Amino acid sequence: MKLSRLIEGAGCTLVKGDPETEITSLVYDSRKAGKGSMFVAMTGLTSDGHKYIPNVIAAGAAAIVTEKDIEAPDGVAVIKVNNSREALAYISANYFNHPAQKLTTIGITGTKGKTTTSYMIRQILTESGFKCGLIGTIEIIIGDEHIHSLNTTPESYLVQEYFAKMVEAGMTHVVMEVSSQALKYHRVDDLTFDVGVFTNIEPDHIGAGEHTDFNDYMMSKAKLFSRCRLGIFNTDAEHLDGILAGHTCEVKSFGLLESKERAERTDIPDILAGTPDYAASKSELLTSPGALGVGFTLTASGRAKEAFEAKIKVNMPGSFSVHNALGAIAACKECGASNEAIAAALAKIRVNGRVELMPVRDDITVIIDYAHNAMGLESLLTTLRAYKPKRLVTVFGCGGNRSRDRRFSMGEISSKLADLTIITSDNPRFEEPMDIINDIITGVKKASGEYKVVPDRAEAIKYSIKEALPGDVIVVAGKGHEDYQEIKGVRHHMDDHQLVMDCVNN
Repeated sequence: MKLSRLIEGAGCTLVKGDPETEITSLVYDSRKAGKGSMFVAMTGLTSDGHKYIPNVIAAGAAAIVTEKDIEAPDGVAVIKVNNSREALAYISANYFNHPAQKLTTIGITGTKGKTTTSYMIRQILTESGFKCGLIGTIEIIIGDEHIHSLNTTPESYLVQEYFAKMVEAGMTHVVMEVSSQALKYHRVDDLTFDVGVFTNIEPDHIGAGEHTDFNDYMMSKAKLFSRCRLGIFNTDAEHLDGILAGHTCEVKSFGLLESKERAERTDIPDILAGTPDYAASKSELLTSPGALGVGFTLTASGRAKEAFEAKIKVNMPGSFSVHNALGAIAACKECGASNEAIAAALAKIRVNGRVELMPVRDDITVIIDYAHNAMGLESLLTTLRAYKPKRLVTVFGCGGNRSRDRRFSMGEISSKLADLTIITSDNPRFEEPMDIINDIITGVKKASGEYKVVPDRAEAIKYSIKEALPGDVIVVAGKGHEDYQEIKGVRHHMDDHQLVMDCVNN
């Protein structure tokens, strides 16, 4: 592809070189540069790509995109930009010939619920006969291909590359989680999503290398709604005024039909006031042997694409599953999904490591979940308490080389809400597992719940199932979809799913 075509519309200034130069590859990792490459030098949190420019020139690069003034030999084009990450998004879209324009794109942002909602959307659209790809925290799905994810939202080059592969594979739709980091650091700058979904927002990802404060976090998430044609908002979430600030999209809503909390709030913008367009009522907790779920009546009215009422059953427990399902339903109905597909997909939905029901025994319920902080654990345990289990049992640890406060708070929450806390190991990294466990015990002792220490995670899970009483609900928390245990810088294979099923088969 010619250089001039690559930098078209990307806010670039060609300082030196021939616009007709043929570019053979686009790279932002200097180690991948070769003859004819265009290298985009980006300034990161720990490394500055500009210092590798001599290396890529030596490797035969034909063009350099830079934020800084640089010297380059004849035959190497120099392109100056204000922000390399922003430029990479537009250059990548040019490089892959704008594949997003050939797809119906659905983006989801929020603190919680992104992963579950994205899988719900993919399941519903697939059930409706559409071919839907997925980009998210757990994996990238392109047809039958599943690619392990390193970030919730990949770098812009990878986003465009995955989109291009989806188009080539015959995908018609794609759903993706859009993180606050992705919006802040320009990973989706060239995209105009057909649909954007807002789940909720609470303080998170605030600190060194992430967001400076809650306002920065919120404003980053709000950017999605100036990058989509239709925004669908959870009216039961807080900070809607901040999320809607600067929006340019059409607006629709979802939420509980009758919400006392929402009725008493004064911060809901007029555009989201009143009855949600996609509303849930008559919610009920559903139980069956070894499983928990939730049911509700769905009413679509107002600005909804189609007015209808339907009974919905979700194969996941809790009130948050109602909101996740509502967001998914709203997005899918706006994309043409059938009512039959919605009911069928949600009745069998299962998301890897997200309130995931494991088939162990009919007289107990075992759930694997990613809850790895106090906020997530409290939400999950409060939800499960409503099902009135014989006992609520938690199995969890905390990661090493992370905030000690998380250990104290997770221990205290578990001790308050669970009948038995089984404290074990979870990615100790470079710390001693017992040091982490002792911190958790400090938190556990602030409340009155019973606890037991089983440092070996496999043994802890085995103990929880072996000693379970009929009617118990066991939560194996913290790792979710992860399939490793990180010890002293080495990742060893360990999958909670496998550990649970080993207890069933042995």
